[in-house]
Amino acid sequence: MEEVIKIEGGHKLNGTVRIGGSKNATVALIPASILANGPVTICGVPSISDVDSLSVLLRDLGVLVDVRSSDTIVIDPTKMENKPLVHDAVNKLRASYYFMGALLGKYGYVEIRMPGGCYLGPRPIDLHLKGFEALGATVKYDHGSYILEAKELIGNKIFLDIASVGATINIMMAAVHAKGRTTIENAAKEPEIIDVATLLNKMGAQIRGAGTNVITIDGVEELSGCFHEIIPDRIEAATYIVLAAAAAQKLVVENIIPHHLESLLSKLTEIGVDMEVDVDRVTIKGSLENLRSTDIKTLPYPGFATDIQQPLTALLTQANGQSIVTETIYTERFKHCYELSKMGANIHVMTPSSFVNGPTPLSGAEVEATDLRCGACLVIAGLIADGVTTIRNIYHIERGYEHIIEKLTAIGAKIWREKL
Repeated sequence: MEEVIKIEGGHKLNGTVRIGGSKNATVALIPASILANGPVTICGVPSISDVDSLSVLLRDLGVLVDVRSSDTIVIDPTKMENKPLVHDAVNKLRASYYFMGALLGKYGYVEIRMPGGCYLGPRPIDLHLKGFEALGATVKYDHGSYILEAKELIGNKIFLDIASVGATINIMMAAVHAKGRTTIENAAKEPEIIDVATLLNKMGAQIRGAGTNVITIDGVEELSGCFHEIIPDRIEAATYIVLAAAAAQKLVVENIIPHHLESLLSKLTEIGVDMEVDVDRVTIKGSLENLRSTDIKTLPYPGFATDIQQPLTALLTQANGQSIVTETIYTERFKHCYELSKMGANIHVMTPSSFVNGPTPLSGAEVEATDLRCGACLVIAGLIADGVTTIRNIYHIERGYEHIIEKLTAIGAKIWREKL
């Protein structure tokens, strides 16, 4: 039996939504914790299935994972053993590749199955591997597994052809124990990278420049346990802000860092959304009347995030005129457009852009969450559609949005799970 999410559209939302810890930071912070030689306490951990998958992999390695409360875990790697990571959980999320950098940094040897996650078009990990090779590792691919080995990791200057978040974090983790200095040039600047560097520095690493395009890592002998609180999830925050613009009468989205959301907030102001931004919250008065079309081009941080273009497309179906969304990060990230079309949207996809013509009334339909952010887009569309929308493949949504049904129900949405 398949579980689906059903949404009855047309109910105005009111109240307050609190944003959880960053998914993209969490999935890197958990593997980074194994570099310590003592317990690492992390709070603000979102309740998402990716955390469960990572916990399975940690336990496979003999790491103690103690869930202290709904959002706090203690990771104790003192009795850890470096075993091949071949569990099915590796295939459930792409971020399992962070164990490459962490295990290579700690032991000089990793064996891991090819990582999984959402399919968003080609997402090669060759930049990660090039970085590991620059530090002195050999890379082999054998029967579906990567084998990385280094007698000794030695600091080096590494230039990333693309400012990749995953490669920046992975190389940073591998370099913390490398001999001498490692410099990552054209490094990605995302807030999640700063969060991982902050954790590693609390553990005793010597990392400077996180958040800029040049990161310097001076190798250290050992790292110790520490306490760390995760930054709020800027993509969850962005999703609820867009959702509020589409379906709320008045909604407060709290526990956010507005600076991390500047590209979205300026776009929403441009299209006519009524918002008030405070230190750690934003208040949105939703109205679909008089929304103006806009053009968006996804870019690495601090540009417009690729993860936000899908949820925003649902709102753009209600804007006057033609909006053009150009995707420069994952050029195949338009599957949500075909699902929105089933609901009545007028969208033409000509890769790498989609042309969204509005406003169009949306009607409830059976649609499929093809990936995590497509799922968020369809939830927003379901909230404004006439009738009932059924969303299939909801495991994608649950990978990245904690308690989404409970959070939406609390602010007045008619949303529920059902078995088909």
